[in-house]
Amino acid sequence: MAENPFGEGKPEFRVDIPEGSAKLVRIVVIVALVVLAAASSVYSVDPEEIGVVLRFGQFSPDRIGQPGLHFKLPLGIDRVIKVPVKRQLKQEFGFRSTGQARDQRTQYRRVPEESNMLTGDLNAAEVEWVVQYLIGDAEKFLFRVKDVEDTFRDMTEAVVREVVGDRTVNEVLTVGRAEIATTVEVKLQELADQYNTGIIVDQVVLQDVKPPDRVKPSFNEVNEAQQQKEQTINQAQQDFNREVPRAQGEAQQLIEQAEGYAIDRTNRAQGEAERFNALFSEYRKAPEVTRTRLYLETLSKVLPESGSKVVVDEDVRGLLPFLDLGGAAAAARQSNAPRSNAGQGGAP
Repeated sequence: MAENPFGEGKPEFRVDIPEGSAKLVRIVVIVALVVLAAASSVYSVDPEEIGVVLRFGQFSPDRIGQPGLHFKLPLGIDRVIKVPVKRQLKQEFGFRSTGQARDQRTQYRRVPEESNMLTGDLNAAEVEWVVQYLIGDAEKFLFRVKDVEDTFRDMTEAVVREVVGDRTVNEVLTVGRAEIATTVEVKLQELADQYNTGIIVDQVVLQDVKPPDRVKPSFNEVNEAQQQKEQTINQAQQDFNREVPRAQGEAQQLIEQAEGYAIDRTNRAQGEAERFNALFSEYRKAPEVTRTRLYLETLSKVLPESGSKVVVDEDVRGLLPFLDLGGAAAAARQSNAPRSNAGQGGAP
């Protein structure tokens, strides 16, 4: 330690570095700068990404690195932003995935302020959904919209609330889910293109749609009543489909029977009329012969159905016709027998 001749007697500290050591320090510094420059001039891009190179913060379409190893200007002159253009990205609404449990099931955390919605018929519903999208234009995605992912999230929530607000609660909870998802995809893509976000909407999935817990019992009762109504309508339709065709068949059968009976009666009447006309024509040709033939034909039909027959020649005189008097006498005796018995029983 030596005194400073130009000062006020304060001590002056000075370190004397040998000339060889100074050279070594300069060499080390230069080598470190060279290594740092070499390390910062090389970058790699993964297969699902592209590397957007900004030179002094300015974008150029010619400086986009495809998957692989590339070089750039070192020391902060060029800066690389990697954009996953081939990776499917997603945003969750109404819930958040918090990881996996020990049983490999994904755990969720509900976000009711996003899922609670009002339907078109002024009913409440909880809607949880997922939007899957791709980055189609890296330049628009990076530089056209500030906080593009947050903006896209707000756009998605606004579109879903608009579409759900145009539907009834039954459509939202049951039959209209697929149509709602499709409508949201179309409208969200139109809005993303209008804002130049560079995002391509891949799919909208309604993860879970249900009524709020407070109104779930009432909603279940309404669903049961609706199901009973549908069941009753289906049963009535089934009975209608069974009874009406049978009644129509019976009616058609009766109509055909009546038509057949009418045709039969008409044909028989026509046949009898034609037969009568034929007989009348033959009768006019030979009345006596026709009369005799008709008489004999009638007798051949009548006589077999009669009982005993007695044939007496009309020219015979003084002959007592033989009659079945035995049967008449027996009948008379049977009729008189009870009277005689009754008389005998009443004598003193």
